Amino acid sequence: MHEIPNSNKKLIVARLLLICGLSILLSFEGYFGYQLYQLSDQQEEIKEDYSNVNNISSGLFSIEQWRDKVSAIISRQIRDFTLTPKQKNELQKEVEKIVRTLIDKAEVLINKPKKTIDGKIKKFLFKTFVNTDDIKQKAPSFAKEIVDKVYNPTNKKHLSKIAMDKFDALERAEYLDSAGAATKAATDKVYKKYQVSTAEELNYKLISSLSHIRTATYNYSFAMLGCIVIVLGLWWIFRKRVELHGTLFIMSLMFAFILLFIGLTASMIEVDARIKALDFVLLGEHVIFENQVLFFQSKSILEVVKILISQSGIDSVLVGILILVFSILFPIMKLSATGIHLLSKREIAKNKIIRYFAFQSGKWSMADVIVIAILMVYIGLNGLLDSQLKSLNIKSDDLNVITTNNTALQPGFIIFISFVLYGLILSTILKFISPYEH
Repeated sequence: MHEIPNSNKKLIVARLLLICGLSILLSFEGYFGYQLYQLSDQQEEIKEDYSNVNNISSGLFSIEQWRDKVSAIISRQIRDFTLTPKQKNELQKEVEKIVRTLIDKAEVLINKPKKTIDGKIKKFLFKTFVNTDDIKQKAPSFAKEIVDKVYNPTNKKHLSKIAMDKFDALERAEYLDSAGAATKAATDKVYKKYQVSTAEELNYKLISSLSHIRTATYNYSFAMLGCIVIVLGLWWIFRKRVELHGTLFIMSLMFAFILLFIGLTASMIEVDARIKALDFVLLGEHVIFENQVLFFQSKSILEVVKILISQSGIDSVLVGILILVFSILFPIMKLSATGIHLLSKREIAKNKIIRYFAFQSGKWSMADVIVIAILMVYIGLNGLLDSQLKSLNIKSDDLNVITTNNTALQPGFIIFISFVLYGLILSTILKFISPYEH
């Protein structure tokens, strides 16, 4: 049996160590990417639920919300109703006038000629036993007693209950429609999903979850980039080890595929415009609406393509197909062709299609164009929303409106732009290490 030369043994061992080391690093890259994908999907779901519950249509534009806030104010106004001494004195005088008027009307009614025996008897008894002048003199005390009775805390509470019962009955009679029922059903479903019973509890829980997710997604994003930096560092370390270049390049392609997949499926941009607070005075009390979402959308590149292709307009479908072909399929074909070119025999490596995708498809691949387009969209939308929302800001004694623009690029954008740059570096490396391009 022929013994394997010592140099070949060292080469095999070096390649195995390189493959094992990079496989471990690749598994970390895949784990970080999977977690980022899961968290991105979870974040989008939570923000959708948050925006639906806090949407302006179910808040500021909701009859039910207005009913709750106004009814609370009316209840407090009736329950806590007070009169100044001057107002109480004026009210007592008005009641006294009403008492005197009632006495006069009763006297006129009794003094009318009576035709029946019963009526004549009542008239006789009234003139004999009732002194109207004496009653009129007691009118001020009657008025005071009436005002004191109405002003009694128990009676005020009873009046408040009667008023609120009538108000609730009126509201229910006017707002039993399908839209209100559907909104309530959707809100209750979200409450059940997150095991809460009020909007305050839900918002606190969702905001806390989003804060944790945001930190975690950026940590996983930077961890993925750290793995790529290590791979590129290995290229610098082994720049003179030509025999390891092929193995290192194929493993490098695996990292590129993970970057591409996460960059395509994770959210890239988030558009979020809302009224942070609207505060105005009604009946001497503040009515406040907070975090009213005007618009929210968060999409990945693949989601954008699906939406465009599913549209009925031919122009939308065409744009969706162009993005699919030149920004998704072309990068995949380019990565695959570079690997085939490096591993295959000369005949296959020199194939026009393989060489085209490996070296010349970059001019047609629009992954870099998508990066610039998304960045420009972000800058444009951010500026537009800032200017439009600022025009809604109002500050006065009776009305305060504060708007916020939470539009932001997401970790998916960082990963996708990292893929584009990493792909350019790999293309440059391939030109130097390919045995068929010299």
